[in-house]
Amino acid sequence: MTERIGVLGAGSWGTALANHCARVGHEVHLWGRDPSLVSEIGAARENPRYLPGVPLSRAITVTSSVEAALKGAAIVIAAVPSHGMRDVLRHAAPVVARNAILVSATKGLETDSLHRMSQVIEDEIGADHGIVVLSGPSFAAEVARGLPTAVVAASTDQRAGCRVQEALRGPTFRLYGTDDVPGVEFGGALKNVIAIAAGTLEGLGLGHNAMAALITRGLVEMSRLACAEGARRDTLSGLSGLGDLVLTCTGDLSRNRRVGIELGRGRALEDILSHMRMVAEGVRTTGVALALSARHGVELPIAAQMAAVLDGRTSPKDAVEALMLRRQRQEADM
Repeated sequence: MTERIGVLGAGSWGTALANHCARVGHEVHLWGRDPSLVSEIGAARENPRYLPGVPLSRAITVTSSVEAALKGAAIVIAAVPSHGMRDVLRHAAPVVARNAILVSATKGLETDSLHRMSQVIEDEIGADHGIVVLSGPSFAAEVARGLPTAVVAASTDQRAGCRVQEALRGPTFRLYGTDDVPGVEFGGALKNVIAIAAGTLEGLGLGHNAMAALITRGLVEMSRLACAEGARRDTLSGLSGLGDLVLTCTGDLSRNRRVGIELGRGRALEDILSHMRMVAEGVRTTGVALALSARHGVELPIAAQMAAVLDGRTSPKDAVEALMLRRQRQEADM
């Protein structure tokens, strides 16, 4: 069944999802905030800034008008950075169709409110809409090119979740369902913090043993905070937790890993970010994770050390040493 789908955000992920939705037969309208980028995409039929070399489907209409993108859209996919999500949704709210399903495709947490993106959607659009979270191990460039990908569609509204699963499914894109929205969102957000740490290890040249330990203990840390926020532990062992964590910690296309690599090589954070076109969500998420950990009395040693590195309060080398010299404990202690 062909759906009219509006995609908010013409970055790499929004463009990739638009391409996928068009590939599986939908009418897609892709919104970008920057009119000059929209013009470039329309003229080149590719996104030269964020997905160069990937042809854009002819079934996609690109626009800088929120009204044009969302008018009559049965499914609205929000793929904007977490720090811009609330503002974009506030402007979009008046034109979102009454029965539209809202899909969050952003892996981050809001800095001021500490909210997950589905909570921001509920705040700005309303709880009467079906809200679905899309997350999992998925580099935008691979999805855009139609390489095999499996993700999770999370919703407490079974009808909305099933509809998104059915609408977005395709020969190269498989969606698993769950009602554990906090688990999926915290998995997608917190893995970015661990990925920065993983990149730091790589930048320091500390080897595979250290990387395996970090990923494993990073998953424990993610699960600890997610469960304190109401998630189920087994969700963090699935695609949106462990799967995304492994991809982001080891894949060359990971922006957060790249930040960590450069930190490990001695570059200052400000210098690294000034040369990045795309957002590394983990930089902001680190502080949010620590604020939530303080609220719940949950220990996040890796996030704490990464915050110190990002703030310039300690060096990557000293952060690793601090983690290694922490008090010995039983592995099963959560």
